[in-house]
Amino acid sequence: MLSVILPSYNEEKMIAVATARMAEILGGAGIDYELLFVDDGSKDGTWAEITRCAADDPHVVGVHFSRNFGKESAMFAGLETAKGDCCVVIDCDLQHPPEKIVEMYRLWEQGYEVVEGIKADRGEESGFHKFAANSFYSLISKATGMDMASSSDFKLLDRKVVDTLNSLPERNVFFRALSFWVGYKKTEVSYCVQERTAGESKWSTKALIKYAITNISSFSSAPLHIVTVLGFVTLAVALVFGIISLVQKIMGVALGGFTTVILLLLFIGSMLMISLGIIGYYLARIYDEIKGRPRYIISTICGREDTK
Repeated sequence: MLSVILPSYNEEKMIAVATARMAEILGGAGIDYELLFVDDGSKDGTWAEITRCAADDPHVVGVHFSRNFGKESAMFAGLETAKGDCCVVIDCDLQHPPEKIVEMYRLWEQGYEVVEGIKADRGEESGFHKFAANSFYSLISKATGMDMASSSDFKLLDRKVVDTLNSLPERNVFFRALSFWVGYKKTEVSYCVQERTAGESKWSTKALIKYAITNISSFSSAPLHIVTVLGFVTLAVALVFGIISLVQKIMGVALGGFTTVILLLLFIGSMLMISLGIIGYYLARIYDEIKGRPRYIISTICGREDTK
């Protein structure tokens, strides 16, 4: 059986649409499937729509969070709840084309354990948002040492891959990078990002920046090394100014240097504050991990007989 995981946040207009599209595509291809909608604490009627679809369609399963925990938590909740021999993660807004699921499934039948959805293009986006997205993927690729320039959350995972991901104990997770990191036999399927048919995008440039900071810090220690680099930069600047001051003193042309002292203090102070901020952010992440709180809290599950 194929489990299709659809993280959902304020997507009441898309639940029925997604259910009908999946039934048409997967049913038409003769694939046994379940649709697993994970309601990430939506504020609209998303859960009511999931419940209604689950009552009408035995393929639909709904998972409802007690509050909003974020998309990463929703994806992992889907992976931990899924019963299928393989799982596909796809956006509920169907900007990931569901037609590609059949192609992914056929590749899985050929023995591939991870089928990665690779973006051929990013669809309609503003120039600034596209620049921000490309910058993020460039940073995360360099930080993790893996080429994630065209990567996405749209992918199929074999049951053994799902079990491996579910066994990871960390709380701050980055699904896209972790599914790269675990390895296994991989292949790719390219797709074009589709336009929404209903609802509004939940992503903004501000959200993307927050997403970048959170995931880079959760999967890479590279920002901590920036502290060391800043230290050497500060040392180099201090040596240059020290040599200049010493030469001026020996030559008897030393100036008062008030402006230089102020600039040096501001520069060094800024470097120290940036360094402390980076270290503090990592300490906060360590603190979150040590507390050991769950990634999410499920308040209700509907649509599957063995969970009622």
